[in-house]
Amino acid sequence: MTVLTLAMAQSPGGGGQGGGGFGAFLPMILIFLVLYLLILRPQARRQRQHQQMLEDLNKGDRVVTTGGIHGVILKVNDKDGTIVVKAGDDIKLEVDRGAVARKLSSGGKG
Repeated sequence: MTVLTLAMAQSPGGGGQGGGGFGAFLPMILIFLVLYLLILRPQARRQRQHQQMLEDLNKGDRVVTTGGIHGVILKVNDKDGTIVVKAGDDIKLEVDRGAVARKLSSGGKG
């Protein structure tokens, strides 16, 4: 290689690498966009739905806790953020409202 060829290859407008600053960031922008659309956005939507479900819990709802316990809500204590779940004939558990994984069905209010 001659000195002139080396000088052209190292110059900003010279060699075959002529992309600007935006072109270098385009792949990263596209990766972040795909990550957002496929992972972050659906996860945020599921989190909002779960939070709404926790706020809508009422007496008589059949629920499953994160520990896998199935039961019926006997009492909702908004002050403490807890609920009392009837898991069996003589089994009542007081659990945190956030420990409810999903609601199976709704019962009557009262």
